[in-house]
Amino acid sequence: MGTIKQLAGQTAVYGMSSILGRILNYLLVPLYTRVFLPHEAAVYVELYAYMAFLAVVLTYGMETAFFRYSETGKDAGKVYSTTLFSVFFSTLLFLAMTLVFRDTVANILGYQGQTEYIIWFALILGLDALSAIPFAWLRARNKALRFAIIKLVNIGINISFNLLLIVVVPWLFGKTGFGWLSHFSEGTPRVSSIFISNFLASLVTLVLLVPAIRNAAPVFDTRLWKNMFRYAFPLLIFGLAGIVNETIDRILLRHLLPPETAMHSLGIYGMCFKISVFIVIFIQAFRYAAEPFFFKQAARKDAPETYARVMNYFSIVCFLMFSGIMLFMDVVKHFVGPGYHDGLPIVPMLLMGHVFLGIFYNLSVWYKITGKTRYGAWISLAGVGVTIGLNILLIPLIGFMGSAWANLGCYTLMMVLSYTIGQKHYPIPYDLKKFFLYLVLSVGIWQIGEAMPFAMQGIRLFVNGLLFVLFGGFILYNEPELRMMLQLFIKSAKHGNHSS
Repeated sequence: MGTIKQLAGQTAVYGMSSILGRILNYLLVPLYTRVFLPHEAAVYVELYAYMAFLAVVLTYGMETAFFRYSETGKDAGKVYSTTLFSVFFSTLLFLAMTLVFRDTVANILGYQGQTEYIIWFALILGLDALSAIPFAWLRARNKALRFAIIKLVNIGINISFNLLLIVVVPWLFGKTGFGWLSHFSEGTPRVSSIFISNFLASLVTLVLLVPAIRNAAPVFDTRLWKNMFRYAFPLLIFGLAGIVNETIDRILLRHLLPPETAMHSLGIYGMCFKISVFIVIFIQAFRYAAEPFFFKQAARKDAPETYARVMNYFSIVCFLMFSGIMLFMDVVKHFVGPGYHDGLPIVPMLLMGHVFLGIFYNLSVWYKITGKTRYGAWISLAGVGVTIGLNILLIPLIGFMGSAWANLGCYTLMMVLSYTIGQKHYPIPYDLKKFFLYLVLSVGIWQIGEAMPFAMQGIRLFVNGLLFVLFGGFILYNEPELRMMLQLFIKSAKHGNHSS
């Protein structure tokens, strides 16, 4: 349990930046959905889908390769400098090519005459790619607090400039009519303000990472780089497949729906998709801590048992989050503006899809620590096939609901394949009985809450709250280690209060 507590502590610190910070960042979604119409929000939704894809291309699996070779290699400093210079030069090449051919890129993406989007698009991607390896260095050195502070500064700047450019500047222009404000607004918010804010936040982040960058010696080991790239390339395929699974629906919706409704539907789908962020944020915080943790545990004899316990606790948290969000949907739905509520039926499929994605990330430990990363690539490519196939089949029939079902189908397949293949190569004693028990209970409790015949929202929320407490109580009854940890926490809290 000591190693589990260590992982939980690291997850909590990373969560301070990921969970608190991303929640603050996602509070912009209520702003966007109340300021921009769905077809305007669709520009933001689509371009950030492309950004997510290219962000994986620009780091091409080198973060994980850095962790692997830092732990197993003799010269961690050489690993860091080689990785950093590799990503640095490839990013400069990307920036040069994109900025030179920005008009062509704008035309290909369907944004003729709006090349400013492409410029911000390229600069944000470049800055974030340059920051990726220094952030990985902080994680490898267990400098979680510094990592968290820099992430929070990034989010604070992004939020501040969004509010300034989308709310304050249009208001000032309307009140004062100052001509110089027309560079930012002419009385109405602009979608480009989202990109400008992101660029400024990414720029400051890179500046704050300069001390970590200076730790790199002026060394580039070609032989080491070849070995690292050979390890990382399947992870690139895996990463690209993962991003396709996560974002291709937003691209296909624009092209498979009738032109007169495509952007409207895309805006609604993209913004309601963000309700699943509450689970996504937890998964991200967990991954930041878990990836180096899993590699460090690999040499221990009890590593499989540790991985199984981690999976059990991870799935418990995810199923609690799923049932909590769905039981309190009457409150959660206000996260997006009323004009976007037509997209709420996609939420349960997206939430459970992301639960299965998080479980897949846990399961993926077997091919990362054994070096068989090609299996991760093949599993992800199988998911891509399901994602693209179901989107093409279902979008013309049921619109964005088809994309939600494709999302769930993809991650279900990937989870099952990873478990099945992984048990043959690196057996881990996962407790499947508990997994399916908690899965069925989380869905069942949500359905019971849906079936309750209470018209008054207050009564419905009270009853659903009781259902949620019962679910949590059953989990504690069924998990003696969790009960013991909770009791120790309560005792320490009481002792702290008495001491003060």
